Parts: sequence; C-alpha cells; structure tokens
Amino acid sequence: MISINDSETGFRHSSSSDLLPGGQTYKRTPWTVAASWGRGVALFLGVFTLLNIAGELRYPGFDANIWWIDFRAMEPRISRVILTLAAVFLVAFAVRPRLSRWRRTVTLTLTAVLYVVCIFNVIAFYVLLARGTITAGVWIPFSLFVSMALEVVGIAAVVKRPEGGWPREGFTTLIVLAFCAAAFPLAQMFCFGKTDYRRNADAIVVFGARVYSSGRMSDALADRVRTGCDLYLAGYAPMIVFSGGPGDGDIHETAAMKAAAIKAGVPVEAIITDAEGVNTQTTAENTVRMFEAKGMRRVLAVSHFYHLPRIKMAYQRQGWDVYTVPARESYRLRAMPKYMAREVAALWLYYVRPLAP
Repeated sequence: MISINDSETGFRHSSSSDLLPGGQTYKRTPWTVAASWGRGVALFLGVFTLLNIAGELRYPGFDANIWWIDFRAMEPRISRVILTLAAVFLVAFAVRPRLSRWRRTVTLTLTAVLYVVCIFNVIAFYVLLARGTITAGVWIPFSLFVSMALEVVGIAAVVKRPEGGWPREGFTTLIVLAFCAAAFPLAQMFCFGKTDYRRNADAIVVFGARVYSSGRMSDALADRVRTGCDLYLAGYAPMIVFSGGPGDGDIHETAAMKAAAIKAGVPVEAIITDAEGVNTQTTAENTVRMFEAKGMRRVLAVSHFYHLPRIKMAYQRQGWDVYTVPARESYRLRAMPKYMAREVAALWLYYVRPLAP
C-alpha cells in the first residue's frame, strides 16, 4: 500500500483512503489534496507569466505580471530573468509533476523567491494603508492570496507522488486552472478595485453608464458622477472629464453627466466631455490624446470597483499609469453579480486582444 505519512510530511492527519491504478490505496490527507491542486495553480501562474513576457515583445505595454507580483524594487533585467525561469519551471512541473532531485530543488527555490517578493508586496500594502496613502475597501491585499497559492505549489512540489499519480489528478488540474482563471479577475475587482488611490492630479476622468430614455441617469452613473464631483470639489484636480456614449433616448450620457455636475457646483469651465467614449478602450485612447496635448501626466479614473481593473489595463496599454477611485455606491446594485461575471470575460478579452492578428 502506498501512503503519505509522517515521514513525508512531518505531520499525522486523520484521512480517508482512495484507490490508485492497479487497486493500490493511499491515504488522502490535506497535504495530498493541496498537492493535487498545486499543478493547476502552477500551470495558471506559469502560462500567464510566460504569455506576459512573450506578449511584451510584440506589443509594448502588454506585460501584466505586475498584476500578480510587483518586482519594481528590483532591477528590471534581473526580475525578468527570475520570472522567466520561474514560469518555465512551473509549467514543467504542471506537465511533468514527478520531479527529479535537481528539478525539485530549482522549482522550490524559484517558488520561494516569488513567495518572498509577494510577502514584501503584502508588507508594502499595509505600510501604504498605515500612512493613509491609500484607503482599502478590502483589507486583504491580492499579494496575500498569491503567496497562499505559491504555498500550495510548494507543497505540491514536496509531497511524494505515487507511480501513475493520484486518481483524477488531471481532471483536478483542469478544474483548478479554470477556477484560477475566474478567481484572478474577481480578486482584482475586490482587492484592487475597492482600493481608493485618490491623490492630487491634473484631471479626473469619470466613465459613463446608462442614461434612460427619459434623460434620467441610472443609479450606477449617478454614483460615478457624484464621486467625480466630490473629488473635484475637494480640490483633487482642476478639471473633470465625462466620457460616455449615446443614451437610450435623445440625451447623451455626457450631457446628463455634465448637467448633474453643474447642479452639484462644478463650474462649466472645469468640465470637458468626451462624447465618443463608447467603451473603456475608446475612452482611454481619447483621454490620453487629450491629456498629452495639454501636458498632463497624473489622472484619477472613476468608475465602479468591478470596472477599475479593466480601466487600469486599458490605460497601461496606452503607456499611462492612472490612479483609480471606486465610485461611492448609494446602495448595492441588484445586478452586481451579473456585472461582475460579465467583467471577468471582458477583462480577459481586453487582455488577449493585442495578440489577435
């Protein structure tokens, strides 16, 4: 009988048994469960990292590795080598999990380096929070989840695999991979999207939303406009830009936004409208041209928390680093789960779009 026991893990757990190919059994413990999940996590992180590195060669600004690990304190060439090696060994582990001694050593060493960087990212988050530089809606940084994921990979690399692997391990790998693909943008929405990065800037950009045929703004749009106006009236920027597309009726989104801002006390001369901002990408492109022509460099972007990661990505692809501010919600939107599910697909679509021929 093949089992995972004290000599392999250092701990004893009560466990259930499962069958291996050939009728042998093994004891299923938290360690073996984590190990079976580790392949899926390693595959997601490895493929995502390699895709970022390769995509940057074709499309400058494509690299989104900073979305899961921040190496900016390190010399870029060194961090690029570390990320490339780590990604290669993570993918190799996911494909061929039975490791030789040297592969296990290298895989664990690189995983440990990534883990240490993530812990430093966690510390940096709480330092910024303590200083009041940022305001977090969720007090758990995304880097903490990444560090936990790397721990799972480390366990998977250490725990000894039986010949032929564990039952249903390949299926589990695919399930975990799909889970990571959905959880990654969702975690970004909560951890990044709900964090308020407001600071003094050259302009505020408010992204549009639905205006009904009656000319009334949807609650989502009213929340965004109200937040943008509060930022302006608090003196964070001397200019506010409203970007959007046509409404359901004769009233354009930007016209409704401008009227509401004037009513809130924003002077008309401080308002600019972008009536061609029919989607996130177009708004980013239009406003970047506008800001570059005016010599501006620091911008606050306002929208709902679930939308902000895609906004950040759209501006990043234009070579800009905007500071995001989540709209202050008057109440929780009933359709929020639908919006967030749609945003998961939209974020991945925006991510891969530059790679299309």
